[in-house]
Formats: sequence, structure tokens, C-alpha cells
Amino acid sequence: MSACPPATDRWFAIESAARIPSPALVLYRDRIGENIRRMIAIAGSAERLRPHAKTHKLGPVARLQIDAGIRKFKCATLPEAQMLAEAGAADVLVAFGLAGPARETFARLLARYPATQFSVLIDNLPALERLEWALQQESVTGGVYLDLDVGMHRTGVAPGPEAIALYERAAASPVMRPLGLHAYDGHLKQHDPAERAAASAAGFAPVEALAAELRARGHRDVDVIAGGSPTFAIHAAHPERTLSPGTCVFWDWAYTTKFPDLDFLHAALVLTRVISRPTNETLCLDLGYKGVSPDNADPRAAFPQIPDAQMVVHSEEHLLIRTRLANQFAIDDCLYAIPYHVCPTVALYDEALVVAGGSVIATWPILARRRSVALD
Repeated sequence: MSACPPATDRWFAIESAARIPSPALVLYRDRIGENIRRMIAIAGSAERLRPHAKTHKLGPVARLQIDAGIRKFKCATLPEAQMLAEAGAADVLVAFGLAGPARETFARLLARYPATQFSVLIDNLPALERLEWALQQESVTGGVYLDLDVGMHRTGVAPGPEAIALYERAAASPVMRPLGLHAYDGHLKQHDPAERAAASAAGFAPVEALAAELRARGHRDVDVIAGGSPTFAIHAAHPERTLSPGTCVFWDWAYTTKFPDLDFLHAALVLTRVISRPTNETLCLDLGYKGVSPDNADPRAAFPQIPDAQMVVHSEEHLLIRTRLANQFAIDDCLYAIPYHVCPTVALYDEALVVAGGSVIATWPILARRRSVALD
């Protein structure tokens, strides 16, 4: 018999855990709802939010956000954009530079879902011209945001003359609507919130200057989409900015340790099991690369039941951890893992189990983890 008895004093425990194959992605519905409430409270209103869907990739989560009054969303892939449109999102920004046939697929999305306002990022003239061509082929008009480089040096154009010229080129297009600026400051990870705020203010000054210049040139509605989860509360203090946190909806162990000033609940865990106990100080779990994202060196996850857990080896199917509590666990015992990075962990699963009151109440397919869009 699997030794996974319910632990009523632990919020993460599942009554039917013994019958759940592992590893399994588990979502806690009430905690998701509370995180959405906290996001809106920080923003001051749901209208200011454009949360990133790359964290959850789930229509039901998007609908919970829509029910809370959120109408605008951001995503990273076209399948996520389609998921949001089918969930009823009024406004969807694909916060990624489209390449190759993705531009034509984007144009087809616009034609397929006319009730949703779609937009996409641009940061160079060739991409703008090729997107323009794709929109013309479908006889649709699409929104564009100018992607700005505010310090990550990954994508984006620096605020300045080149940015102005690109924005005005988009404004002159018969099939494009320039809607504003996108400034993601994901490089700001200072543990101290005051240091993070100071760095954010310094990096954002050129963005504010660019927005003012564009308005002075006659571009009236220049929306400024600012930051991600680490700088969410910082940008929220500026009422003219649109806010795009993502991880807040589920939270993860990385943000718990890096940003203790941000008060959100862990709402996505992975159920795993002990499959071997090699020594009195080690446990081997069925939580390999396929069960939890390996993109952080160490740790890959935290375990509420084993506070002193340390990773020894992580491979495709196995996770070996060292703990002084190893003797307290037997083969088949369940452990609950808080992913260090929840966004790519969600993408590993075809479905998520939804828990409320200690019981599994639903199974949500994670359709937006796919790489292709179904439009036929």
C-alpha cells in the first residue's frame, strides 16, 4: 500500500494522494484566487493589470482572472494567445518577437478571433515590415508595442531616435496600430527592495522621456507596460503604468527566497514519491528533469516536509536528496515539492490536478504548453 496518508494540519496535503500517479502537478484553487486578489490590491484596480499567462498556460486560470475583472493579458507564445482568446480575454499582447511563419499564424489568429484585440512586440524594421506583409495577406489590423531594452540586453531597442522612428513607421502603416511601449526589467533581482526600487527608477527614466516625446509628437494613447513580478509593486506606485506580473499567480521558491517583500502564496506544487532510500541520509524521488524544471543549479525544489533537503544528483527520472530526516520516510511515501521555477515546470505537464479543501475537484488540461496553433 502507498503510504500517503492525509495530513490535516498541512495545507498542501491531498486526501486521495495514495491514488495519484507521481510526479503530478497540483494546483490549489483557493490560493490561486487569493493571489489574484493580492495582485489586484497591489495594482489598485484590475484595469491596471496585464498579467503574463506564461506561468499558468491555463484557460481556467485566465477565466478566474477575468472573473476578477482583469481584461488584458500578456503571453509568450501563439498557443498561449489562442488559449487566452478562447478563455474570453478582450486584449492579448504576444510579448515576443515573432519570426518566420509565426507572423502569418499571428495574422490568422486576428482573423479567427475578432472579439479579442491582439498585439505583438516589435524592435526592428525588418520584423515590422514582414509583420506588415502578413497582416495585409489576411486583411487584418494588428496592434504593436515597441519593445524597449531597459537593461537586459536581450531584445528591444534603446529609448531614443531609433525607437521614435520605428514607432512612427508603425503609425504610418495601414494595418498596424502602435499602442505603446513595453519595458521589461527582468534583470533587476536585488534582494533589498530599496535597492531594487532605485535601480528600477534609474532604468525607467529614459522610458518616461520617450513616452513624453511620443505624446508631444501627437501619439495620444501611449500605454507603458512595465516590469514583471519582482518590480510589480514598484511600478504599481506609478498610476500611469500598466503592470504585467506573471509568477504571482502561482509563486515559486525562487521568488520566495529572492523577494521576501512580495507577499504571495505557493499555489502550485508537484506531488512526488520516495522510490529508494540509498542511505540513512538520502532519499531518491521520482522527480527528475521531466517532473520539475532543472534550469536552476541548486535547489530545483523545496520540500515543506523536509526543510533541510539538499540536492545531491538530479537526472532525467530521479532526484536524490540528502536530509537528516531520511529515516522518517518509507518507500512510496509522498512528498510535496515547491518548484524553484514554476513557469517551465508547468510546461512539463499535460494536465494539472486542482485541489480545494484537501480534495481533487478537477483536472485541467494544459493545452497552451503545445508549440503549434490549431486553426483548422
